[in-house]
Amino acid sequence: MPKNLWFLTEERPKKEVLQTIFQKFAKDYGFAVFVDTIRIFPILEDNKFTFTYEVTGFRCNKVDNVFIKTVSGNSSFTDFLIFYQKDEPTLKDEPIYAIEETKTDDKESRNTGIYQRCSKFVFIQSYYPNVKKIMLYNLQIDQKLEPSSTYIFGTKLLLTLGVEILGKKLDSKIFTPFKTIDEIIDLKNEMRKAPKGNVPILLTKSKTKIEVSGRLFKSDGLSHDPNIGALSIICAVLRQLGWTKKIEITQHGLEQNHVGKTNKFIQIANKLDISLQGLTIPKVGTNNEYWKYDTDGEKLGTIFIHLVVENFTQGYSIFENHASCEKGYFFH
Repeated sequence: MPKNLWFLTEERPKKEVLQTIFQKFAKDYGFAVFVDTIRIFPILEDNKFTFTYEVTGFRCNKVDNVFIKTVSGNSSFTDFLIFYQKDEPTLKDEPIYAIEETKTDDKESRNTGIYQRCSKFVFIQSYYPNVKKIMLYNLQIDQKLEPSSTYIFGTKLLLTLGVEILGKKLDSKIFTPFKTIDEIIDLKNEMRKAPKGNVPILLTKSKTKIEVSGRLFKSDGLSHDPNIGALSIICAVLRQLGWTKKIEITQHGLEQNHVGKTNKFIQIANKLDISLQGLTIPKVGTNNEYWKYDTDGEKLGTIFIHLVVENFTQGYSIFENHASCEKGYFFH
């Protein structure tokens, strides 16, 4: 019996991104598919929006329909969860893909282009440990020819964690998973040092622990997103490669009152058994709801209008920012 494809997302679904995911799905499952002009239509019942969109232009004899629903994620949600099943997904169902989409290239920002997304892949492992994780680059500019050392290091960490990279050409001789902990430490410590006054991310290993330096304090709290991502994935990969002893974050700049139970890094620290030098990390239980269906909020309306204009009129957008959900560009 044919199933449906369900896209759960916090973002405005973009046609070029859907097409890339369709192609990935067809390749992984060995299905014959035909992708024509993709259109996204809101589904109405009694002239009321059902908070569900249907996608046309994709045909596959193993897929009945393609639906998109807007969700809100818990703390650190990937941009897309993809389900391949007949019925509307519930929290108990297993997605086939967890996809993080970014427009940011190494050319624009070394840290944001790689590290800022990393914590999402670490976070989701607590909920869906077997889901296929994908970093999708939907670049709006040309890819940087020579990748920075930061991008190389971060991408190797992602590959070690089992994240697949789509939308970028990667040199297979350079971009390989790490095989040992010492390889991680050596490559990170060989990289160009941070400017004077900054705290560099460095790893120091002893018989009893690994110390990882990195500033987490920003804007009066624990909110340094690129470093949260960097430290999260470094620690996750250390655990994956077999380090069972202590991992301690040093030079973080935090005080005890900055360490709250709802922060995504604190939740990750609980899962990976990470400590913060000089501080006590509170014990945090797992929130069972990684996502929930969204039926109110500003961006539901603006995304609806954007898709209606895009699919039913000759109008188009020159800039978008739906409730500050992702980076925007002006097009002319």
